[in-house]
Amino acid sequence: MKYSSLLIEKKEYVLLKRLMNLSGYHQDNTWRKSVRKLAGELEAAKILDEDDMPKDVIRFNSNVTIVSENGWHKKFKLVLPSKSDVKNNRISILTPMGAAVMGYAKGDSLVWEFPSGNQKLTIEHIEQENESININMVL
Repeated sequence: MKYSSLLIEKKEYVLLKRLMNLSGYHQDNTWRKSVRKLAGELEAAKILDEDDMPKDVIRFNSNVTIVSENGWHKKFKLVLPSKSDVKNNRISILTPMGAAVMGYAKGDSLVWEFPSGNQKLTIEHIEQENESININMVL
C-alpha cells in the first residue's frame, strides 16, 4: 500500500460514517460484509484535510480504472448512493466495488469479497473531478 493506510478526506469520512450507519439493514450478505470491511478499514485510516489529500487517492467523484488478477479492466466513477447509475459506470460507495477501492492510491493492490468470490484488484488509474459533495445532505 503506497501510503501505509487508507487516506480519507475529513468531510468525506464523516459522510461515509453516516452512510454506513444507515446501511446496516441491507438484505444482501456480500453487500453487508463489504460495508463492515470498509468500516473496519476506516478505523485505521488517516483522516486528512482537503488541502492535504494526494491527487492519486480514490475519493468521492474520482474516476477510477482497476484491473483484476484475471485481466479484466473496469472504469467507473465512485459516487454517492443517490448518484449511482451502473449503465453509465457510476458506482455507489456502498456497493462491494465502491467500498473496496475507497481511500486506496494508484498502484495499490487489494483483495475484496464480491458475490463471485474474492478478487485481487490493482488500482491502475485515478482522475479527480472538482465536484464537491454536500456532507449535510439528507440521507
